[in-house]
Amino acid sequence: MKSPIYLDNQATTPLAPEVFDAMVPWLKDHFGNPHSAHKLGRQTAAIIDVAREQLAVLLPEQGNVIFTGSATEAINLGFGAIYQQLKRGRNEIIVLETEHAAVRDTAKSYAKIGFEVAFVPVDSNGIVSLEALKSLASSKTALIAAMLVNNEIGVIQPVEAIAELAHLHGALMLCDAVQGYGRVAIPDNVDMIAISGHKIYGPKGIGALWTRAGLELPTLIHGGGQEKGVRSGTLSPALCVGFGKAAELCNSNLTKDMAHIEKLSDYARELFGDWLVNGAIDRRYPGNLNLRKNGLDVGRLMSDVRDVAFSAGSACASGSGRPSHVLTALRLEPAEVRSSIRLGFGRYTTMDEIEQAANMINSAAKAQLL
Repeated sequence: MKSPIYLDNQATTPLAPEVFDAMVPWLKDHFGNPHSAHKLGRQTAAIIDVAREQLAVLLPEQGNVIFTGSATEAINLGFGAIYQQLKRGRNEIIVLETEHAAVRDTAKSYAKIGFEVAFVPVDSNGIVSLEALKSLASSKTALIAAMLVNNEIGVIQPVEAIAELAHLHGALMLCDAVQGYGRVAIPDNVDMIAISGHKIYGPKGIGALWTRAGLELPTLIHGGGQEKGVRSGTLSPALCVGFGKAAELCNSNLTKDMAHIEKLSDYARELFGDWLVNGAIDRRYPGNLNLRKNGLDVGRLMSDVRDVAFSAGSACASGSGRPSHVLTALRLEPAEVRSSIRLGFGRYTTMDEIEQAANMINSAAKAQLL
């Protein structure tokens, strides 16, 4: 059976062939526990250190890479840094309104134990208001969390300026760089960065948290203290190797990948010329194109266009059917939110696939709106 044209690279990316090849030996032959002292253990521990270094190349200097089971876990781990801030009398958390649920819901969980949580609005382009952020930040602020590249609309936030503001008030800055890592430069003045393997053509089931040197984190998973003393459990050498190889490929292909993505995006914008773009036009990652055509029923559209894998712009990640909090934050009307789709282009997307997908989506939309 023919696979659908894949245009959902914000949800996940296909595994790079080079990553698969790099992982196989560590699934089959090199099965040692990386935390064992014998030769097999030392071999796997060494390859994990190599992977850690491969990830670090695309991250700021003077920091530590902690492997986790996902970026969501990395974000939860990073939030724990606020306990040290609490000892300094800081109990406020500031989060952008358009953050991923991993950040929003983690922040809300701290509200249940006495932290004050404020959500900062964005403008109609999806960019945070720095003035609004300045009005909220204070000597009580423990942490400011901001996503580098938004997963729904692709806009790039002024993370460097946000980190500067956080530090001005003595707060920490946590950056969800899941959609930006390996694609967009990460400012070096942040304190923590969460990344994910399967968003950069690597394996699922692994993420990482980068922390600035000297930053203290409480233990997230108790046990043997294997990963930097904060996350217990045996690491998977294969997953670490795959993540590291994916990062290496992103680094070596950075210019080539971006040129390809920009070409795909420009062509898609041309083919979807009568659709409206959600989010900023100039300050966005071009591999994410969030579009709307007023009056469209996107649920019906997705049913009619089953040979293209793309995302509805109106449902949150949980699949609850509630309107997207990101598109709602842009001040779109509910009907406009429900008429939005997200197209995600990647390293393996072709121009021919863009053309075929556009023909199918536009034809189905036209038939629906007649």
